Amino acid sequence: MTEHPRDLNDRAQRHPEKAHRADNASPKKPAWIRVKAPVSKGYARTREVVKEHRLATVCEEAGCPNVGECWAQGHATMMIMGDVCTRGCAFCNVATGRPDALDPFEPARVADAVAKLGLAHVVVTSVDRDDLADGGAAHFAQTIRAIRRKAPDATIEVLTPDFLKCAPSALETVIAARPDVFNHNLETVPGLYPTIRPGARYFHSLRLLQRAKEIDPGVFTKSGMMVGLGETRTQVGQAMDDLRSAGVDFLTIGQYLQPTPKHAPVDRYVTPEEFEGYARMAWAKGFLMVSATPLTRSSYHAGEDFARLRAARAAAG
Repeated sequence: MTEHPRDLNDRAQRHPEKAHRADNASPKKPAWIRVKAPVSKGYARTREVVKEHRLATVCEEAGCPNVGECWAQGHATMMIMGDVCTRGCAFCNVATGRPDALDPFEPARVADAVAKLGLAHVVVTSVDRDDLADGGAAHFAQTIRAIRRKAPDATIEVLTPDFLKCAPSALETVIAARPDVFNHNLETVPGLYPTIRPGARYFHSLRLLQRAKEIDPGVFTKSGMMVGLGETRTQVGQAMDDLRSAGVDFLTIGQYLQPTPKHAPVDRYVTPEEFEGYARMAWAKGFLMVSATPLTRSSYHAGEDFARLRAARAAAG
């Protein structure tokens, strides 16, 4: 349907940063989204440990803006099962293609790196592995157990794929390994799934989070969303309600950043004040822990947030 010229003019007035840019170009980054280049000694040491153990990290593969800050403190998010994903989401910078076979020694190398870095809280994520019958669930479980043996005092958070094409036993396998936090990201509102996350299903992801809590009521559940993709505040609020209905404890919300010109463009940069509003909304809806800032990512300050999450549950009785 052709838009009326007045509608186009109204849109330009509401979002002047879009008025003179190419269809797939993002607006100029505001000051609040810019970060310093990683140059610290701590960053160099973390990078050395990661390379020594031949590990992939989502920090590097996904181009996380917080890599300098997190690696300076020795906090790296381990990405298991290779660095090639079987899906091609419009927001993600991880390579898409045919992955290599699983490395049976990877769980031990991850555990060694966790011990060497002295991590008190470790986040383990992965690419999607739709080529595997269990989606890589057994590999997640092996990694959790290896970390428990090598770093028994560390708490473990897993950020898993959706196991969309797997039997229900895939999730059961991961939860049986007893992670402290089970995280699976919704990423965006359901209306944007066809263009932003076409290989996934919104209500399947919600059900996965709900089932994790049903299998182990003691596990903390967590999910994250990006904003700035064209969603509305009402849609974000509805997604929050859906997550609370699924029993999710912890919500993260961060600004989407376009990795390359081939990826989905940024619709707009959400202001820090709007993020504060989202945080207030989420707290009011009953989440035990909320992180909502432009630079928030699933694993950003995950250890500190987990400590606060555990304290919030204890206080709630």
